Amino acid sequence: MLPRSCPPAPAEIIEGVDVPDLHIPASAGSHQSAYLAVPAVGDGPFPGVVVLQDAFGVGENIKDHADRLAAAGYVAVAPAIYTARGGGPKCVAATLKAMNSGEGPVFDDIEAARGWLAAREDCTGRVGIIGFCQGGTFALLSAARHDYAAAAPNYGMVPEDPAADLAGICPVVASFGGRDTMLRGHPERLEAALSGFGVDHDVKTYPEAGHSFFEHFPANGLLVRFAGAGFHRPSAEDAWGRILRFFATHLEDAA
Repeated sequence: MLPRSCPPAPAEIIEGVDVPDLHIPASAGSHQSAYLAVPAVGDGPFPGVVVLQDAFGVGENIKDHADRLAAAGYVAVAPAIYTARGGGPKCVAATLKAMNSGEGPVFDDIEAARGWLAAREDCTGRVGIIGFCQGGTFALLSAARHDYAAAAPNYGMVPEDPAADLAGICPVVASFGGRDTMLRGHPERLEAALSGFGVDHDVKTYPEAGHSFFEHFPANGLLVRFAGAGFHRPSAEDAWGRILRFFATHLEDAA
């Protein structure tokens, strides 16, 4: 069971997300909208990365993250996980419920996205996963349940019983903000669990950063006022460096 920490995003922001006209498989024969970014140079095939949204959906922040991964040599897909069951408030509520409970069809939707990506001709079949806020929680739990080579959860909640919920997890590079009051104790819990598993990992807390320190939000926005959230460039750039080096080791070198 996960502690209830992350607040839902305002519905009007979730509804306003613009996702390109790409649809990929979801669970139970359904489909979900997605954003795809592919490397502009190189012959491929390339390793893949599933990019999981924060509570605001697949907006410009998540697209930028996918584009950055593509520039680094990865095929990156960001599934819009609110869309598989029609979107709207009920779907958003179900997604948040799944995040807090660790159960629900959204995990099957994420696995469908991984399978779709791994099967592409331009993908090696070796896939990592990265997530932000609620996506960090889903990335962490999905990495313990499915066939990922590396995971990068960013300021996601860590289960209260990680020995049970994260058993079998792949290598993890995780980043947290020291000013993030919602997730106090979570980095330490994750570090202890991964050390106990003997899994290669890199868990770092950035003292000057708050929640969502990878993300750009309006200066007067809700998240900027909540838990000191908002973009912190030095922390974000350092974290990106760690993530890309970690992915290079576990997604490229191993392949």
